Amino acid sequence: MPENQLDEELWDERYRSRPALWSGEPNRHLVGEAAELEPGLALDVGCGEGADAIWLARRGWRVDGVDVSGVALRRAAEHADRAGAEIAGRITWLHENLTAWDPGRGRYDLVSAQYMHLPPPERDVLFRGLAEAVAPGGTLLIVGHHPTDLQTTVPLPPRPELFFTGVDVVALLDPDGWDVVTEAAVARSVTDPDGRAVTVHDTVVRARRR
Repeated sequence: MPENQLDEELWDERYRSRPALWSGEPNRHLVGEAAELEPGLALDVGCGEGADAIWLARRGWRVDGVDVSGVALRRAAEHADRAGAEIAGRITWLHENLTAWDPGRGRYDLVSAQYMHLPPPERDVLFRGLAEAVAPGGTLLIVGHHPTDLQTTVPLPPRPELFFTGVDVVALLDPDGWDVVTEAAVARSVTDPDGRAVTVHDTVVRARRR
C-alpha cells in the first residue's frame, strides 16, 4: 500500500508496473454488506481497475467510479467494455483527486470506500465529505486495514496514523443522522512474504443515513 494514497504519478507508475494490480474480484466486504441493498446510484471511491463498480453494475446499480490514476481508469473502462455494453453503460469513470473533488451532497444511494488510507486530517475531511454525499436512506460503507495489522508480518507502511478503527469512522458521523448497521474488525487469513498464514483484520463500517 503506497504511503500517499492520492499521489497520481505514484499510482500510475504502480499500475504500469504490472498487467493487473488487483485480483479482478469485487471486495469481499462490498459483496457481504451491499448484496441485499436496493440498486440506485453508487459512488465507488478509489475504484482502481473497476471490479467493484462492475459488480455493482451487474446488480443493476448506476455507478460513478472515481480514481486518481488515469491508468487504472483506462483499465477499468476496458474491463467494463468486456463485461458488455449494458454493464459499461451503467458506469461513469471519473478522474479526480478526492481531496479536491466535491461529490455533491445527498446524491448517492451507496458510497463505498475500500482501503482509503490517509493521515487523520485528510482522512477525516474525506470521510465526512463522503458521508455528506449519501442520500437520505442511503448507505455509507467504509473498509480499511485495522491498526492491529501493523503487529503482523504482512508488509504495511510503518505509519500507525494511516490506519483506523470502526470507532474512528463512527465518531465522524452525526449520531442523530445515522444508524450504524455494522461496526466490526473482521478477521481474514492472508499469506505473508515468507509464505506463512497470517490473520489480519479489516475495519468495516456500514451506516444508513436517516
